[in-house]
Amino acid sequence: MKLLWVLGFMGMVLCRRTDGFADVNGTKEEDLHYTESNVYGYGPNGYGVFSRPLMVGLTLINGAAAKGAVCLDGTSPGYHIHRGYGSGANSWLIQLEGGGWCDTIRNCVYRKKTRRGSSAYMEKQIPFAGILSNKAGENPDFYNWNRVKVRYCDGASFGGDSQNEAAQLYFRGQRIWEAAMADLMSKGMRYANQALLSGCSAGGVATVLHCDEFRAMFRGTTRVKCLSDAGLFLDVIDVSGRRTLRNMFRRVVSLQGAYKSLPWSCTNRLNPTLCFFPQHLIASVKTPLFLVNAAYDTWQLQASLASPTADPNGLWHECTKNHARCAAWQMNFLQGFRNQMLKAVSGFSRGSKNGLFINSCFAHCQTERQDTWFSQNSPHIGNKGIAKSVGNWYFDRVNIKAIDCPYPCDKSCHNLVFR
Repeated sequence: MKLLWVLGFMGMVLCRRTDGFADVNGTKEEDLHYTESNVYGYGPNGYGVFSRPLMVGLTLINGAAAKGAVCLDGTSPGYHIHRGYGSGANSWLIQLEGGGWCDTIRNCVYRKKTRRGSSAYMEKQIPFAGILSNKAGENPDFYNWNRVKVRYCDGASFGGDSQNEAAQLYFRGQRIWEAAMADLMSKGMRYANQALLSGCSAGGVATVLHCDEFRAMFRGTTRVKCLSDAGLFLDVIDVSGRRTLRNMFRRVVSLQGAYKSLPWSCTNRLNPTLCFFPQHLIASVKTPLFLVNAAYDTWQLQASLASPTADPNGLWHECTKNHARCAAWQMNFLQGFRNQMLKAVSGFSRGSKNGLFINSCFAHCQTERQDTWFSQNSPHIGNKGIAKSVGNWYFDRVNIKAIDCPYPCDKSCHNLVFR
């Protein structure tokens, strides 16, 4: 019976792998961080079969609406929480969900009819795997912590504070962040002796944006750090010679009023759009910060570097779906992208409190998937995988500044391939 369940789930995963890449502007969900679809690590490369993960129910935040902390459609925001125990009873891991952005009224109206814009459409239960797993053999350093997944329903990386009455849209990401944290503090997080704020993709951006705010919530004796997974979105020239992602971020920041939430340490020297890019924020984050990123991030490849608008003739179509189909000239372009990523983290990496794990893989969001977070054949640099590297950094066991050699040297990658 268990085998039938596994095979059925694998079929669902493969059918859903490519949801959300047709339109960078958000009329489809940029869903590369995978909620239920890829957390087990199944895929066309066949990496691993893991035990069925813990399913955790949705909690709506009481009193959030009274504070104006609502999803795009006005419904209450929520999170999923599994309580810690034993040595982890007073330790808290907060995971901010990702899922792209909406940058126009039309796209946000579409989004509010999905789980990315309304709690009415959110799953009532989601699986906790990878960094959220409750099993020591799958998540050795954080399995018995209080682990929370904060749902993403604002479309601006928990950063906006505005509304559009005509379209009945509420851009309240900053208030959602504040309401969620206040609710969790009232449920015991205020007594934490250890805390880690994490997030993937758009949630990785939110982690960088809110990292120092998170630190300020706790006593000075609390160990507080932040982990951004696949959040290092780069302001780079795309294959058409333009800047697709900068243009989209400009619209997000303007439409949703996200400029109000951006750190002054950045906005006092750069315009707000540039300050939505983590590359311009990481060096000024005071709280210890760890970056996990694929050097050839598949979301950035598909939706920023070679999006359909940047590649109208489809010259990059096959390459963006499967790196094995990239021509030599295309790989040269991608090696240039990797070089820009390494340049962007050069100053950050010199900070003794910071950590890095940049592997030369075609991947996105590697902390949420069990096969890439911690398994027998999970990706590694040297002799350390992602979970061990993050744990060693968090607990100050080892200083981690791991940067892979260029593709194709890494044979441990779990590269994503799309139909």
